[in-house]
Amino acid sequence: LLDISDYREAFGLFDRVGDNKVAYNQIADIMRALGQNPTNKEVKTILGNPSADEMANKRIEFEAFLPMLQTIINSPNKAGFEDYVEGLRVFDKEGNGTVMGAELRIVLSTLGEKMNEAEIDALMAGQEDENGCINYEGKT
Repeated sequence: LLDISDYREAFGLFDRVGDNKVAYNQIADIMRALGQNPTNKEVKTILGNPSADEMANKRIEFEAFLPMLQTIINSPNKAGFEDYVEGLRVFDKEGNGTVMGAELRIVLSTLGEKMNEAEIDALMAGQEDENGCINYEGKT
């Protein structure tokens, strides 16, 4: 388990200016570096829905960051493995535990927090079988 000194150290790694603060647009990355997985929307909400200019230019100190991190850590709507499986089941036309890789690519690039092609390629690497299907249930 991480303690406050680990959080402070990670936060410090993102301080590019040396003023013991980080830019708003680094908050999500720091949280992810600390093992959390907030959506960009969750982070923006916690920051008070700042404009793009504020995201790039406003800076925050560690003492203000810590309660935000705690909010994400304690967030009750964490999706579990079964939630993801259930989400993929919607695209399983045959009901056999697989989805078409091409269809999943389209979904990842168009819905929710859209992924770019490089992110999708990294995620999908080695996942498709010879028929272009992905076994999303993890059973062989």
